[in-house]
Amino acid sequence: MSKDQLIKQLLGSTLYAECPRCRGEFKLGDAQLFDGLGPFPQEALDAQAQLQAEIAKRVKQLDKRSTMADAGAEQRAIASGLGKILEKVVPAHKDFKVPLCDCRPLYEPIDLIAFNGLGKGAVSSLDFIEIKTGKARLNEHEKAVKEAVEAGKVEYRVIK
Repeated sequence: MSKDQLIKQLLGSTLYAECPRCRGEFKLGDAQLFDGLGPFPQEALDAQAQLQAEIAKRVKQLDKRSTMADAGAEQRAIASGLGKILEKVVPAHKDFKVPLCDCRPLYEPIDLIAFNGLGKGAVSSLDFIEIKTGKARLNEHEKAVKEAVEAGKVEYRVIK
Protein backbone atom coordinates (compact mmCIF):
# COMPACT_ATOMS: atom_id res chain seq x y z
CA MET A 1 0.00 0.00 0.00
CA SER A 2 1.39 3.41 -0.96
CA LYS A 3 1.46 6.44 1.30
CA ASP A 4 -1.24 8.14 -0.77
CA GLN A 5 -3.49 5.08 -0.49
CA LEU A 6 -2.94 4.92 3.29
CA ILE A 7 -3.80 8.62 3.67
CA LYS A 8 -6.91 8.17 1.53
CA GLN A 9 -7.98 5.15 3.61
CA LEU A 10 -7.43 7.05 6.91
CA LEU A 11 -9.45 10.01 5.62
CA GLY A 12 -12.34 7.69 4.77
CA SER A 13 -12.17 5.79 8.06
CA THR A 14 -14.13 6.24 11.29
CA LEU A 15 -10.92 6.38 13.33
CA TYR A 16 -10.39 9.09 15.93
CA ALA A 17 -7.17 10.68 17.16
CA GLU A 18 -6.25 12.75 20.20
CA CYS A 19 -4.75 16.22 19.91
CA PRO A 20 -1.44 16.27 21.83
CA ARG A 21 -1.98 19.94 22.67
CA CYS A 22 -5.54 20.09 24.01
CA ARG A 23 -6.20 16.36 24.45
CA GLY A 24 -9.43 16.73 22.46
CA GLU A 25 -10.55 13.96 20.13
CA PHE A 26 -11.17 14.51 16.44
CA LYS A 27 -12.13 12.32 13.50
CA LEU A 28 -9.16 11.59 11.22
CA GLY A 29 -11.42 12.20 8.24
CA ASP A 30 -11.81 15.82 9.39
CA ALA A 31 -8.04 16.37 9.61
CA GLN A 32 -5.63 17.61 6.98
CA LEU A 33 -3.50 14.49 6.51
CA PHE A 34 -0.40 14.53 4.29
CA ASP A 35 2.97 12.89 3.81
CA GLY A 36 5.48 14.93 5.81
CA LEU A 37 8.39 13.84 3.61
CA GLY A 38 7.07 15.66 0.55
CA PRO A 39 6.05 19.29 0.07
CA PHE A 40 3.48 20.58 2.55
CA PRO A 41 0.00 21.34 1.20
CA GLN A 42 -0.99 25.02 1.19
CA GLU A 43 -3.44 24.49 4.08
CA ALA A 44 -0.59 23.15 6.25
CA LEU A 45 1.70 26.03 5.23
CA ASP A 46 -1.04 28.53 6.15
CA ALA A 47 -1.53 26.86 9.56
CA GLN A 48 2.24 26.88 10.10
CA ALA A 49 2.47 30.60 9.25
CA GLN A 50 -0.40 31.37 11.61
CA LEU A 51 1.26 29.42 14.45
CA GLN A 52 4.62 31.12 13.81
CA ALA A 53 2.94 34.54 13.92
CA GLU A 54 1.26 33.59 17.23
CA ILE A 55 4.60 32.41 18.64
CA ALA A 56 6.30 35.65 17.57
CA LYS A 57 3.51 37.64 19.24
CA ARG A 58 3.83 35.64 22.46
CA VAL A 59 7.64 36.00 22.47
CA LYS A 60 7.25 39.77 22.13
CA GLN A 61 4.73 39.84 25.01
CA LEU A 62 7.03 37.67 27.13
CA ASP A 63 10.00 39.95 26.43
CA LYS A 64 7.92 42.97 27.45
CA ARG A 65 6.72 41.27 30.65
CA SER A 66 10.26 40.13 31.43
CA THR A 67 11.60 43.69 31.04
CA MET A 68 8.81 45.05 33.24
CA ALA A 69 9.43 42.33 35.84
CA ASP A 70 13.16 43.08 35.90
CA ALA A 71 12.55 46.81 36.36
CA GLY A 72 9.95 46.17 39.07
CA ALA A 73 12.21 43.70 40.87
CA GLU A 74 15.07 46.19 40.80
CA GLN A 75 12.87 48.94 42.26
CA ARG A 76 11.57 46.61 45.01
CA ALA A 77 15.11 45.50 45.84
CA ILE A 78 16.28 49.09 46.14
CA ALA A 79 13.29 50.00 48.32
CA SER A 80 13.82 46.93 50.49
CA GLY A 81 17.52 47.68 50.94
CA LEU A 82 16.74 51.29 51.81
CA GLY A 83 14.12 50.11 54.29
CA LYS A 84 16.62 47.76 55.97
CA ILE A 85 19.04 50.65 56.40
CA LEU A 86 16.40 53.10 57.64
CA GLU A 87 14.98 50.72 60.25
CA LYS A 88 18.43 50.65 61.87
CA VAL A 89 18.97 54.42 61.71
CA VAL A 90 15.48 55.80 62.49
CA PRO A 91 15.63 55.18 66.28
CA ALA A 92 18.58 57.60 66.47
CA HIS A 93 16.72 60.34 64.54
CA LYS A 94 15.82 63.45 66.55
CA ASP A 95 12.11 63.19 65.58
CA PHE A 96 11.77 59.56 66.72
CA LYS A 97 9.43 59.81 69.71
CA VAL A 98 10.88 56.93 71.75
CA PRO A 99 14.14 57.53 73.64
CA LEU A 100 16.98 55.50 72.15
CA CYS A 101 17.92 54.16 75.59
CA ASP A 102 14.47 52.52 75.83
CA CYS A 103 14.79 50.70 72.46
CA ARG A 104 16.18 47.26 71.76
CA PRO A 105 16.53 46.05 68.17
CA LEU A 106 15.23 42.67 66.99
CA TYR A 107 14.99 43.41 63.22
CA GLU A 108 13.18 40.10 62.60
CA PRO A 109 10.27 39.53 62.76
CA ILE A 110 9.78 43.08 64.09
CA ASP A 111 12.27 45.93 64.20
CA LEU A 112 12.27 47.13 67.80
CA ILE A 113 10.88 46.62 71.25
CA ALA A 114 10.58 49.80 73.27
CA PHE A 115 10.70 49.38 77.03
CA ASN A 116 9.02 52.69 77.86
CA GLY A 117 10.70 54.29 80.87
CA LEU A 118 13.69 51.91 80.95
CA GLY A 119 16.16 54.81 80.72
CA LYS A 120 14.56 56.33 83.84
CA GLY A 121 14.61 53.04 85.73
CA ALA A 122 10.87 52.27 85.64
CA VAL A 123 9.33 50.42 82.69
CA SER A 124 5.71 51.48 82.29
CA SER A 125 4.86 49.58 79.10
CA LEU A 126 6.27 47.80 76.07
CA ASP A 127 5.86 48.81 72.44
CA PHE A 128 6.49 46.44 69.54
CA ILE A 129 7.67 48.72 66.71
CA GLU A 130 7.83 47.93 63.00
CA ILE A 131 9.36 50.63 60.77
CA LYS A 132 8.11 50.83 57.17
CA THR A 133 8.95 53.15 54.29
CA GLY A 134 6.90 54.11 51.27
CA LYS A 135 4.05 51.72 50.46
CA ALA A 136 5.58 48.76 52.30
CA ARG A 137 3.16 46.46 54.12
CA LEU A 138 3.50 44.00 56.95
CA ASN A 139 4.63 40.54 55.89
CA GLU A 140 2.98 37.40 57.26
CA HIS A 141 5.33 37.09 60.25
CA GLU A 142 4.93 40.75 61.15
CA LYS A 143 1.14 40.43 60.92
CA ALA A 144 1.25 37.37 63.19
CA VAL A 145 3.21 39.30 65.84
CA LYS A 146 0.80 42.26 65.58
CA GLU A 147 -2.24 40.00 65.97
CA ALA A 148 -0.74 38.15 68.96
CA VAL A 149 0.05 41.44 70.74
CA GLU A 150 -3.38 42.91 69.96
CA ALA A 151 -5.04 39.72 71.27
CA GLY A 152 -3.07 40.03 74.52
CA LYS A 153 -1.19 36.78 73.88
CA VAL A 154 1.98 38.09 75.53
CA GLU A 155 3.73 36.40 78.45
CA TYR A 156 6.79 36.96 80.58
CA ARG A 157 9.01 33.94 81.17
CA VAL A 158 12.12 33.28 83.20
CA ILE A 159 14.11 30.30 81.99
CA LYS A 160 16.73 28.84 84.33
